[in-house]
Amino acid sequence: MALKVTQTDVWAVEIQDQPGGLAKVMETIAAAGANLQCVIARRQPAKPGKGVAFVSPLRGKKVMAAAAAAGFHEAQRVASLRVEGRDRPGLGAQMAKVIAAAGVNLRGVTAVGLGPKFVAYFGFDRGDDAARAAAALRVWARKP
Repeated sequence: MALKVTQTDVWAVEIQDQPGGLAKVMETIAAAGANLQCVIARRQPAKPGKGVAFVSPLRGKKVMAAAAAAGFHEAQRVASLRVEGRDRPGLGAQMAKVIAAAGVNLRGVTAVGLGPKFVAYFGFDRGDDAARAAAALRVWARKP
């Protein structure tokens, strides 16, 4: 099975948990030309009135300057993998099992099926965990 497994930088920003909180920061980077592949936003239960948004990727000087002005910072504690390929029933469970068999604990996962394809973002606590998971997924994907 062909899988494309790449390490990716994820950027984070704290947002207001109110109508338009996410739109405000997204408009700032969109105006600079950001072309995002992934956006995840959620409330922060421990911080009433606040939320957090994670985006990937941010590229280019103009985009990076706009992101910094909007309060984005590299989510250094979240090492991330972007995995994409052909979708099939049970694939998510299989990938989670491969990562677990490598002795790696997931911090989080977001996955979406788009017609015959999928894309998944796996988050880990450390870069070496992401590297071990990537290696395990690549080996598994090469098996017949």
